[in-house]
Parts: sequence; C-alpha cells; structure tokens
Amino acid sequence: MTRLEKIKSRIDSALAPERLEVIDDSESHAGHAGVREQGGGHFLATIVSTLFEGKSLIQRHQLVYQALGDLMQSDIHAFSIKAYTPNEIKGK
Repeated sequence: MTRLEKIKSRIDSALAPERLEVIDDSESHAGHAGVREQGGGHFLATIVSTLFEGKSLIQRHQLVYQALGDLMQSDIHAFSIKAYTPNEIKGK
C-alpha cells in the first residue's frame, strides 16, 4: 500500500467523508529537507465530513491528525488540510 493509499484509508475509516481528495505534492518540494530525509511526504487534503459539524477549525484538524496517527511521525512531513462540512462546501 502506498503512502497516499494509507492516508486515504485512515481518513476514510475515521471520518467517513462525503468527499476526500488527497494530493501528493512531494515533487514540488524537491531538495527540501523532508524530501531528502523521508523521500517526500508533502500532502494537500480536502475533506468534507459531517463529523466536522459544530467543530472549530482546530478541532477539525485534530480529528484529521488523530486519524493519521503514526503516519504523521513516519510517512508525512507536511500535511495541508481544508476541512468542510457538507453545508459549507455547497457554496463553493
């Protein structure tokens, strides 16, 4: 299973998103320390989940980081998150 597949699987299992997009942006960071040391690990994610209802931006990010667990220490160097509720994404 690739790093990207692991990330998607963990987020999908923990947050049951209605929409999940994760992009491996590691190539854009060639030469950066995290790429040299870990072979990449820069990701961009857009997540739409009902579990974000009533939660602050920080709480939403905490839910995502909890879902990723140990991947944040090993496979992921940088993780950019856009976290929305289904109602918030309707206007975008």
